[in-house]
Amino acid sequence: MANYSSFLSFFVVLLCACNGVSASLSKTHYHSTCPQAFSVIKKTVVEAVKKEARMGASLLRLHFHDCFVNGCDASVLLDDVPGKINGEKTAPPNNMSLRGFDVVDTIKANVEKVCPGVVSCADILAVAARDSVVAVIGGPTWDVRVGRRDSTNASFDGAIANLPAPNSNISTLIEKFRNQKLTRVDLVALSGAHTIGQARCVLFRDRLYNDSDIDPSFKQSLEAGCPLSGNDNKDFPLDVATPTLFDNQYYKNLQQEKGLLHSDQVLLNSSITSHFVNRYTSSSTRFFRAFAKAMIKMGNVTPLTGKKGEIRVNCRKVNG
Repeated sequence: MANYSSFLSFFVVLLCACNGVSASLSKTHYHSTCPQAFSVIKKTVVEAVKKEARMGASLLRLHFHDCFVNGCDASVLLDDVPGKINGEKTAPPNNMSLRGFDVVDTIKANVEKVCPGVVSCADILAVAARDSVVAVIGGPTWDVRVGRRDSTNASFDGAIANLPAPNSNISTLIEKFRNQKLTRVDLVALSGAHTIGQARCVLFRDRLYNDSDIDPSFKQSLEAGCPLSGNDNKDFPLDVATPTLFDNQYYKNLQQEKGLLHSDQVLLNSSITSHFVNRYTSSSTRFFRAFAKAMIKMGNVTPLTGKKGEIRVNCRKVNG
């Protein structure tokens, strides 16, 4: 019986690993230590998105940019500390781009009131990302596994090296995702997050004036607000058709050559990924299912667990 139990335990761990799920994370991690955690996070997220619809995309993006740099460890939230921490916030892919830090501060403060020193900032990012998608009209849901701990350092260089750029070609995108043990299916599904949110003119100007695979009327509609020079920081919706809905319109836009970013449109242009674009265009159910699965998988990118890292009291700085 003991040998059978040992084998069964090994099989469960192996099964979790094969499905991209860390055996150290679970849906019940806070059930006894902070049963209110999920409800407090959800309430704060819903209030923030109700106040500003764009915040849903911002909180979702924070989780993405966190997990792609040294894993899902809340390193993206750390402020710079001269001589100690060269943070990720000011790295080119994040500077003047990431937002929602104040909302995360509010979530953390609210959670600390009911469960001091228990819930990690990394878990807050993961749960808030899910709640943000649900709070946006039409978004799917999924079970978030928790138990992550927070890093005590950040990586400016890692943000530059690991985060996909808006002008990336398909081979670069696939490589960046593969480095996180994410597949081309995950790439296309997670890119669907661009059904909400905005991007600055400077991030798509090259596509607007140099790419040929762009709808003429779409191009003309953008040129006035994003000229050859100036208006660098003017924001435009990533999905011009249904910018406030979480739906599969993003993929329909690509088929019409209305992808805002170069890294969006290349998903349709490449035979490696176009099949999945077409699949999600034809079925929002397939997209939602793939997106939820990919979010769970991304949330399990090398988390700190056990005694690694810490549970930060303030998400912007390490304890002590």
